[in-house]
Amino acid sequence: MAAYIPDDKITAIKNASDIVDIVSETVSLRRAGRNLLGLCPFHTEKTPSFTVSPDKQIFYCFGCGAGGNVFSFLMKHGGLTFPEAVSTLAARYGIDLPTRNLSLHEKKKLTERETILTLNSEAMSFYRDCLLSKEPGKQAKGYLLKRGMTRKTIEEFKLGFAPDGWDHLVRHFRSGRRSVEVALQAGLIVSRKKGEGHYDRFRNRIIFPIFNGQNQTVGFGGRVMDDALPKYLNSPETPVYNKSRSLYGLNRARQKCRETQTVYVVEGYFDLLSMHQFGIENTVATLGTSLTADHVQILKGFVGEGGKATLVYDSDQAGINAAQRSVAVFQKGMLEARIMVLPKGHDPDSFLMAFGPEDFLKAAAQSMGMIPFMVESAVEKHGLSIDGKVRIVNDLKTAMLAIGDPVARSLRVKHLAERLGVDEKVLLQKIQRTAPSPAKSAWLQGRPGVVNAPKPPPVHGETYRLERQLVAMMLQFPEMVADIKRRRLMDHFTDPVMAEIGRGIIDHFATVDSDIAGLVSRWDDPEKKAVVARLSLTDEHWDRDGCMNLMAQFERTIRRKDKALQMRIEAAEKSGDVNLLAVLLREKQQQARKIVEKQSGASY
Repeated sequence: MAAYIPDDKITAIKNASDIVDIVSETVSLRRAGRNLLGLCPFHTEKTPSFTVSPDKQIFYCFGCGAGGNVFSFLMKHGGLTFPEAVSTLAARYGIDLPTRNLSLHEKKKLTERETILTLNSEAMSFYRDCLLSKEPGKQAKGYLLKRGMTRKTIEEFKLGFAPDGWDHLVRHFRSGRRSVEVALQAGLIVSRKKGEGHYDRFRNRIIFPIFNGQNQTVGFGGRVMDDALPKYLNSPETPVYNKSRSLYGLNRARQKCRETQTVYVVEGYFDLLSMHQFGIENTVATLGTSLTADHVQILKGFVGEGGKATLVYDSDQAGINAAQRSVAVFQKGMLEARIMVLPKGHDPDSFLMAFGPEDFLKAAAQSMGMIPFMVESAVEKHGLSIDGKVRIVNDLKTAMLAIGDPVARSLRVKHLAERLGVDEKVLLQKIQRTAPSPAKSAWLQGRPGVVNAPKPPPVHGETYRLERQLVAMMLQFPEMVADIKRRRLMDHFTDPVMAEIGRGIIDHFATVDSDIAGLVSRWDDPEKKAVVARLSLTDEHWDRDGCMNLMAQFERTIRRKDKALQMRIEAAEKSGDVNLLAVLLREKQQQARKIVEKQSGASY
């Protein structure tokens, strides 16, 4: 794709897109008047504040302040560049983007992400061709079929095979004149430690392509077919692949997750493939890492308000430890989660092969909540002797403290106290002493894995409030834009952001009638996009009389400020305060100069 996309194409793509369709793929929305509401995918919240307007084709979260149009959503949620967001929507709605031979300068302007994604797609095709070929894919196909994978599953999940040998992919890229440097950035090849040259990262392994929400290949996982170590090998972190935000199979699971409001989380590639193959399609898998706060937010967006996650772990100690590590993350993310521990010797793949999906779902229905699971696991591990009870409390105090809802925490503490036969007040005191100090809490803000509360909005004065109301009025009742322009009210705005947005509205609506989604695209700054989205969706009811009253109130405020300044100047003259008089006269001159500059620089 060329780095430059004509404005008329961007407009056509924006007009063809439906933000409700796009957002609904990752956020469960419900009707709320003219708008739709859901849990924000960008921050932790219990009460839905993420608002989507079908009429205006914009979104805004009144909790964290994220907002914009359909391009903004894809860029923020998918980590896409603007050209990538445009290209994704163009492909979805069947709009052809212009193609032409690129100059050297234009080739350099192609984003690093776009180039890596292209190379990943080519690598996926290479691995698939290797699997489907008679040689060397025969052994790999036999292995997959022996593991119970059907040809349909192999095709739908684009499984492949990296042949044995050091440089099959390297030679493939060289024959196609592909950049070695980009292949290194993509994590597909590795530099030799001794001497020059490169070798393939994945060799003699089954290959599992990893897709993002836009079905783009962002990375790969590879598994050996014997007992060699490491058993699994994943792509390293790259500009397009972040394992703390990636989940295997999410691109195929999202529809069933929304329909059922439930998601199963497994640990392995084959576990996920078996789950999908047996019809449990609302399943995702972690990628060699513990579940993170980002994972929980993504999952919550899919299952929606009231949804839940079921974590499916092996019965060994490693599986139990993984389940315990997930507790705090889910508590902070405020997503209900249950723990399903399979019978000894089984993982999801082997259990389904042995007993089938009905028995699996029956066992899942009996799974325990995270805290009860941790309590029973700790009791089984330490016993109920005096020393055992002390160890149990020490094991559980951090998890108890992570419960955000004070009522839920109180009930869990009461249950634990009864289970252990310990005084509830003493137990509560022990847990509360575990809480970090204010200094430590402040240090934790912004640390990886810590969910931060939205910052309180800044305090503004009366003038800012009126300026904000005038901008909201222009967005929601555009019939008054001509009056705002005629009365030159923008010349008297004191807040630079509000003034810039106000002028942008006047310029935009002069050529396009009330196109809020298009107006959002005027600014690259995400904060300005969010301000426009927020003010467009504030719950205010405008009529012409109310608008005229607001403009008159703003003009009275201007006159009062001018009169107050003039009175201070006269008082300084009378008192003979030459220094103060000079300051006040300079302030008056600066105000006059700013108005002249605004008028000369304005396009209206």
